[in-house]
Amino acid sequence: MEDVKYYSQEGLDALKRELNQLEAVERPKISQAIAEARDKGDLSENAEYDAAKEAQGLLELKIAKLKNLIAKARVLDESKIDVSKVLIYSIVKIKNMKNNAEMTYTIVPESESDLKSGKISVSSPIAKALIGNSKGDVVTVQAPAGTMDFQILDVSR
Repeated sequence: MEDVKYYSQEGLDALKRELNQLEAVERPKISQAIAEARDKGDLSENAEYDAAKEAQGLLELKIAKLKNLIAKARVLDESKIDVSKVLIYSIVKIKNMKNNAEMTYTIVPESESDLKSGKISVSSPIAKALIGNSKGDVVTVQAPAGTMDFQILDVSR
C-alpha cells in the first residue's frame, strides 16, 4: 500500500476535525457567496462570482486531499513503541554538550510538529540525528548554526 502515513490518535482526530470544518462550515459559506454573486446579474463580468467559484474549486481540492490523507492514515500504537532507541513518537531528553542545556522533544510526523509544545518533525536535523540511537549515545547535528553535539539522556514514549 503506497502513501500510508502514520499518525497519533490526536493527529488523526485533528485531521478529521479540519475536514468536518471544511465540509460543514466553509462549503456552505462558499455556496452562499456563489448564490449571492449569481443574483447580481451578468455572470460574464461578475468578479465576485469568478472569485467565489475559484474559492469553491480550491476548497473542494483541499477537502479531497484531506479525505485521501485520512483514508490512507494509520494510527500508530504508541504502547508498542520500542524505547531502547529513538523512533517516531519517542520522547527524547537530550543535553547540549557545549552549554549543558537540557531539552525534551517528542519526535512526530511533519504534519504534527509544533516546536512550542516540544514536538519536532521526524525530518528535522535534530530528529534525523537522534533516530536509531540509544540512551547515553552522543549524536552530532548539522544545524544552520553549525555542528552541535547532543547526548541522549533518556528515551521514553
